[in-house]
Amino acid sequence: MAFQIEGRYFENCSCEVVCPCTLSLALGADYDRCQVILVFHVDSGEVDGTDVSGLTVAAVADTPQVMSEGNWRLGVVIDAAASDEQAQALGTVFSGAAGGPMAALGGLIGEQLGVERMPIEFSSENGSHHVKIGDSANVEVQDVVPFGSEGNEPSKVTDIFHPANSTLTVAKAGSSTVDLFGLELSNEGKSAFSGTFSWAA
Repeated sequence: MAFQIEGRYFENCSCEVVCPCTLSLALGADYDRCQVILVFHVDSGEVDGTDVSGLTVAAVADTPQVMSEGNWRLGVVIDAAASDEQAQALGTVFSGAAGGPMAALGGLIGEQLGVERMPIEFSSENGSHHVKIGDSANVEVQDVVPFGSEGNEPSKVTDIFHPANSTLTVAKAGSSTVDLFGLELSNEGKSAFSGTFSWAA
């Protein structure tokens, strides 16, 4: 199955700013578990001829302190605006079944918590990123601009191993509540990252 998609991404986890896991999966999280929401908005793309532009996918994960040890618990939410064909195409890509960056994480997942289709509202502009998933999640993060930055450019981490991008912008969560797949996350004020993604396989 061939696909090419690109868009905008952000995440928010239970670590303090800056999350060690994003720098390296072999570094331990700040606490006993790392609980994270990952949000991918497809600005443009197609999967095996199916146009999936304008749709959003979110994943919620609960992992051990050292993420590289595996045994992740993962649930996925696909935009309710997707048709059955689009939802199936997105599910194939984001499960890693179609190859690409998500396939590299497949061996780390120990328990699939399920796949749901829910209304998703996504926005990302001027350094602010927000997602609302039905009545079950409301997360807003803001890019971090370092004190004294003349160009008002946010801080970035580079040369990392991450499915979205090898370069991500450092961010911090404002409001953050998630209640999905039996996981209740409240990561207000915690670590966040934003960026873009461009995948093909």
